[in-house]
Amino acid sequence: MVSLRFLWNTRHRPACHSEDPELFFPVGDSGPALVLIAEAKAVCGRCPLERECREWAVGTGESAGVWGGLTDEERRALCRRETSTGGDGTTPSARPYDG
Repeated sequence: MVSLRFLWNTRHRPACHSEDPELFFPVGDSGPALVLIAEAKAVCGRCPLERECREWAVGTGESAGVWGGLTDEERRALCRRETSTGGDGTTPSARPYDG
C-alpha cells in the first residue's frame, strides 16, 4: 500500500494541498455538510492522486473525512461489498453507487 507521505512527495501534488482541510471533514451528513461533501468530492475528482488516496483510506480503515472522493460511509460500504464478494476491500477503482 502506498503511504500518504509518498503521495505528497511525488511529482504530482494532490489537488487538496492548497484547500482548507476542514472542507474534507464536514460535521454531519445532511444540510450544509452535504454542500461541503460535494465540494470536497469535486476537488478529489480533479486530483491526479485520487485513486491512490482512495486506496490508502480504504486500506487503512480511515474512519473520518472525504478521501479519494469517498466519504467514510461510502468507504465502509465499499469494504462490505468487497468482503461479501470475496474481494479484499481495497479495490481502488470502485466507485460508490450514486443512486
